[in-house]
Amino acid sequence: MKYIIIIGDGMSDHPVERLGGKTLLQYADKPCMDIIARQGRTGRLISVPNGFLPGSEVANTAILGYDLNEVFEGRGPLEAAGMGYEMTADDMTLRCNTITVSNDKIINHKGGYINDDYAETLIEYLNKELGDKRVNFVRGDQYRHLLVIKGGNKHIVCASPHEHIGERWHTLRVKPENGWADRHDVYTDANGNEHQRMTGQQTADILNMLIEKSHTLLSAHPLYKSGEIKANCIWPWSGGYRPKMRKLSQMYHNIKSGSVISAVDLIRGIGWYAGLDIINVEGATGLANTNYEGKAQAAIEALTRQDFVFVHVEATDEAGHDGDLETKLQAISNLDHRLISPIYNNVMKWDEPVVMAILPDHPTPVEMRIHVNEPVPFIIYHKGIEPDSVKTYDEYSVINGAYGTIDSRQFMEKLFEFSLNNS
Repeated sequence: MKYIIIIGDGMSDHPVERLGGKTLLQYADKPCMDIIARQGRTGRLISVPNGFLPGSEVANTAILGYDLNEVFEGRGPLEAAGMGYEMTADDMTLRCNTITVSNDKIINHKGGYINDDYAETLIEYLNKELGDKRVNFVRGDQYRHLLVIKGGNKHIVCASPHEHIGERWHTLRVKPENGWADRHDVYTDANGNEHQRMTGQQTADILNMLIEKSHTLLSAHPLYKSGEIKANCIWPWSGGYRPKMRKLSQMYHNIKSGSVISAVDLIRGIGWYAGLDIINVEGATGLANTNYEGKAQAAIEALTRQDFVFVHVEATDEAGHDGDLETKLQAISNLDHRLISPIYNNVMKWDEPVVMAILPDHPTPVEMRIHVNEPVPFIIYHKGIEPDSVKTYDEYSVINGAYGTIDSRQFMEKLFEFSLNNS
């Protein structure tokens, strides 16, 4: 038995007047998803557990069946694993965007898509000017990097930059969580000795200082002054300590081996902690120009030798954050024609059953440009499954699906139902 989950990040949306009141999934050209919906069973998934914000770090971890209350440590530690940075016990690691601010406002949460060569130059420069034995910047790709604070305290409030476009950045300063201003957290070193971390206020003060100084430094950098880059500030957010996650093979007897395919460090990091092999696909960018065909071929090849593959496409989410209706529609169509269709047409010829699931992790409506906490539509299909009455794949059709509305704890159970019923 084989299993594949395909995530169109942020793919679901709201009705748009320009599309005659249809959602993007209702309007987009996606024949393969509609065929799979007619042949399979559908429903709505509450992918974000109560008490958590609707980020990809939350939703993708929850979709895989993890209890967020036990394992969630923020986005930074997950991205660290995806970048190959091995966290130590005293690390507090945050995601760190290079952003653009102007007239005291955040105007772009990704600094205009910096290429990796320029990103490396900026991170080296920031480490030289701001790094020390306590502060270290780790380069990721494009605008997605890490900031590591040795002895930092995770009990702070950091605004995510993509949720605050157009807002005054000085009003979004980092602050300690309630009750943590003067409170220390602790960590245990490799020898079993306990050490005290900074207070929440001390950590917030360091981060606010780094934001202010980075703005001064990057605004004066030759690459910015020449117009070659648009990034002129850093923005750290979603920090935490090293997660304690079990491998999927320890959680599910159906999974003995598996792979994750994504251009995004966050998803690769979740996969790494889940015990999955990380497959890097040449030309996979996390943007609308990603290598869909390469991801499809990598997924097919991985399924020939492993039990489980998790495929993630970021392009739909990026277009949603940009408010780019046409690009998001094209990204949905590309996902359907260039990735889902070749996978479906290939694996459905196999003698060994393949269970396929398709879903977004959360909605990123183009007219809101942020993640929202709403159920997402999903399909599960395999040969022999009894179809429900749903004929198309979108946010509203699946309300009538056989699965109804389920929460994230139930999703993997539904994925494995076929093997349980035939064991």
